[in-house]
Amino acid sequence: MSSRYGEFPGARPRRLRTSPAMRRLVAETRLDPAELILPMFVREGISAPVDVASMPGVVQHTRDTLRKAAVEAATAGVGGLMLFGVPETKDAVGSAGTDPDGILQQAIRDVVSEVGDDVIVMSDLCLDEFTDHGHCGVLDDQGRVDNDATLERYAEMAQVQADAGVHVVGPSGMMDGQVGVVRDALDEIGRQDVAILAYTVKYASAFFGPFREAVGSSLKGDRKTYQQDPANLRESMRELALDLAEGADMVMVKPGLPYLDVLRKVADTVDVPVAAYQVSGEYAMVEAAAEKGWIDRDRTIMETLTSIRRAGANMILTYWATEVAQRL
Repeated sequence: MSSRYGEFPGARPRRLRTSPAMRRLVAETRLDPAELILPMFVREGISAPVDVASMPGVVQHTRDTLRKAAVEAATAGVGGLMLFGVPETKDAVGSAGTDPDGILQQAIRDVVSEVGDDVIVMSDLCLDEFTDHGHCGVLDDQGRVDNDATLERYAEMAQVQADAGVHVVGPSGMMDGQVGVVRDALDEIGRQDVAILAYTVKYASAFFGPFREAVGSSLKGDRKTYQQDPANLRESMRELALDLAEGADMVMVKPGLPYLDVLRKVADTVDVPVAAYQVSGEYAMVEAAAEKGWIDRDRTIMETLTSIRRAGANMILTYWATEVAQRL
């Protein structure tokens, strides 16, 4: 057969797959430790780390082990740490979330004192870990989440987290207007330098299940009146436009793998950095299947992260952040 470029047998795409070195050379998507963000849980009142049964390898840290894990992540080159607090005492309004000496604020100070500006320290700005009903906001007299009353609590949370030294706050409650209120609250105390990573696209997902164990959630009911319906895409674009108008510095899609189409559309639309959260259920499925011997754990981890990066994420929150950073 004659050989003409653009047709077989002259055109042979397999030439670029012949060896590990060739595949590495022509890879279109690359992972870098600096793009990874490690979610971390710190629990008040414990003397040793507590395993999260549904997330093998993930723990609720003590303040001391949190410090050590933060340093380990920083040494591996991880780009960011997202901190979640688990208090001993909860109440209807999540008072521990705005207590300057609450567990999350203590954790922020601890981690910043260890890593300084070498790693971006982020904090979850939401009430669900701190309320006795487990919702992301305060409830009205009919048991519904009161959007505007919750915004007042978020403003307080933003200020105490900024005072503790956080670099980035992550408002994750999906309240209307949350980004603008948080930005105003930070600017009011002269913390224009604190950035906002907006949980812009957050679906009412079954994939969040193991996370609720990790934060000791007291949730009663569901969050479908404020988190998004998994059926909807246009709604995500509306949320995106609102968050950008309110001053979001970065935006997030959560979960990751089930919503790669949404992630791609968001990434193609914006001119700010885009994050995706590889959530607890995604992590747990891989770990469980690998434990059964059904999949190759290491290859699956890398493939899932690459797919999220390929879909447009500039940053990925993943519980494998330190492990993967050490491997890269």
